[in-house]
Amino acid sequence: SPAAEQRFLTGGHGRERIEIMANDFVIVGPVADPAGIRGLPVGEALRRMADTEAPFVSRADDSGTHTRERSLWRDAGIEPSGSWYMEIGQGMGEALRIASERAGYTISDRATYLALSHSLELDVLVEGDAGLRNVYSVITTTRGRNRRGADALAAWLSSAEGQSRIGAFGAEEFGRSLFEPLVPASQD
Repeated sequence: SPAAEQRFLTGGHGRERIEIMANDFVIVGPVADPAGIRGLPVGEALRRMADTEAPFVSRADDSGTHTRERSLWRDAGIEPSGSWYMEIGQGMGEALRIASERAGYTISDRATYLALSHSLELDVLVEGDAGLRNVYSVITTTRGRNRRGADALAAWLSSAEGQSRIGAFGAEEFGRSLFEPLVPASQD
């Protein structure tokens, strides 16, 4: 959550934030897509799920994914509630598993969905919207025990080698990289 990261920095807890990589969030759901959201813009898809009270699994764990989910609902003008909206307070893997078991929908980062898709009965139904972009950053902290190690990790992640590894991650297994490197070569 870039906004939470900025609050962390502003609060004096972090020294530097470097955007390292990105992927995207996707809305996944049952192959039959009973809410009829396949290919819709995010806001319209969320409104349709709310209108039809299609089962939706929310991580409800204050993670970056949950923060994004809440902002997407807010942007769509919806305050999700009711028995169709399941707040589980657990991680992405469990949210995907429950959505699959209950023929429901959820928002997932693409990498986790792809890693678990072989065991799920879910399809990617909504993707490609600018609001679904997912940026990952590294923040060096002000009070860490191993400042030198933290600085070395941040430097490696933003180096040409680190960015190359990030850009290649998952390509062999999934036929495409799971992450887009974000550090320009000139920063190395």
